[in-house]
Amino acid sequence: VTEASAPLPVSITSHIVALIDATSPDGPVAKQFVPEALENNKQGEELADPIGDIPHSPIAGVVHRYPDRVLLTPVLTCPVYCRFCFRREAVGDGLLTPAELDSALDYIRGHTEIWEVILSGGDPLIMSPRRLAYIIDALDDIDHVAVIRIHTRVPVVDPKRITGSLITALKRKTPVFIVLHCNHADELV
Repeated sequence: VTEASAPLPVSITSHIVALIDATSPDGPVAKQFVPEALENNKQGEELADPIGDIPHSPIAGVVHRYPDRVLLTPVLTCPVYCRFCFRREAVGDGLLTPAELDSALDYIRGHTEIWEVILSGGDPLIMSPRRLAYIIDALDDIDHVAVIRIHTRVPVVDPKRITGSLITALKRKTPVFIVLHCNHADELV
């Protein structure tokens, strides 16, 4: 596992380990999270930024690819690391610093064409409810932000993190939509 995991950190929750044990060590759940040596087969033409975030990142924590929405990445940590991650070069340890987060929020405030903010990263639901509430409150106070989306795997891979305080952190006047990432029915066993 150590040699195979060199290109991407390894993190597998106890919930996912139990699912792998209950289904198959070579099954579809395991293949998503357990590293294989083939991951180290890099080709010369592979890009360091395969989805092209860097040219659309005016400041730390913001990807502004489309005129009317932004991706806000306040955290680069995930409870699990998907072996197919298309942000694998960026994920690992890390939160935006308070100054970087304030700059990212100021960027959103200053661009009135932005009506939708997508929280991703890393996985935003791995943050403490207090920090998440701070970010949601700040976005909620921006008049031109009409929709907040959170892209997450937490409810599937670490359901114990879904607590009353987390749910309270999400309740604001601006609609907050949770986009759940799930790849196989065995994840829902």
